[in-house]
Amino acid sequence: MRRREFIALLGGAAAWPIPIHAQQTAKPVIGFINAASPDGYAPQLAAFLKGLGETGYVDGGNVAIEYSWAKGRDDQLPAMAAALVGRQVDVLAATSTPAALAAKAATATIPIVFETGGDPIQLGLVTRMNRPGGNITGVTQLNLETASKRLELLHELIPTATVMALLVNPASPTLADPATRELQAAALKLGLQLVILNASTDGDFDGVFAAVRQSHAGGLVVGPDAYLNSQSDRIAALATSFAVPAIHERREFVASGGLMSYGGDIAESYRLAGVYTGRVLKGEKPADLPVQQATKVELRINLKAAKALGITFPLSLLGRADGVIE
Repeated sequence: MRRREFIALLGGAAAWPIPIHAQQTAKPVIGFINAASPDGYAPQLAAFLKGLGETGYVDGGNVAIEYSWAKGRDDQLPAMAAALVGRQVDVLAATSTPAALAAKAATATIPIVFETGGDPIQLGLVTRMNRPGGNITGVTQLNLETASKRLELLHELIPTATVMALLVNPASPTLADPATRELQAAALKLGLQLVILNASTDGDFDGVFAAVRQSHAGGLVVGPDAYLNSQSDRIAALATSFAVPAIHERREFVASGGLMSYGGDIAESYRLAGVYTGRVLKGEKPADLPVQQATKVELRINLKAAKALGITFPLSLLGRADGVIE
């Protein structure tokens, strides 16, 4: 080949298409949707990310997470779920009962991993626990089932009380309605009158505790709900301020000065949801992943709060406690 022809050949090579072997595949995207707010759900989110990490995924590293928080506005969840579906996320992590129902209604194709405190079959999320079928699976803590036990524990602590109060979030009827029915039945068996109180916004709580006093209720049971869970610190502070014996499902309630908590290990439930989300990203089908149950239930007691209220815990309760603040 002549020198002039060789140089011309090199010059023309600059116009050839060059394959870019270093181009990376776009990272998968998780649509994370929850009925509460991020401020009150930091421990649960940390547990979810821990479970996700156990499968090799790190938020901001090899996976992106788009967060949607309804901040107690369950009516916003359908639009949020639809928006995430419109962005064609790879999996929806619906980490509260209202969010799970909204996600299920929004898509029959994008995989969904839910976390719920209710019975997934009764809620209509799945038809079977062992092989859920379709595009959805997840984890349940069954905290709805422990709500009546919270009333029993409060009655055991304050046996002279004839009236008890139940706090529910009317904006989330999927949990508020069955919780109300469960506790009304339990109250009837215990010979108690049950007063139903509502809170769905930040401005409702002062009125709730004033109503507890006005009704002469001996104590307050906080019903299962994502928004009420996110407000556990505030509820604990108001229970102290109004001198109301109260029991919540979250251990953070007791750590914040609340009297008692009894419920499933929510952090473990969220960790398992994170693991399932990672497994789905790796290619496993939700239809083949059995719905898991976080079966561990904890009773926690705050003796400092009890002393301030003039309450003495019987040994029968102290002996069953999984944690005691003295």
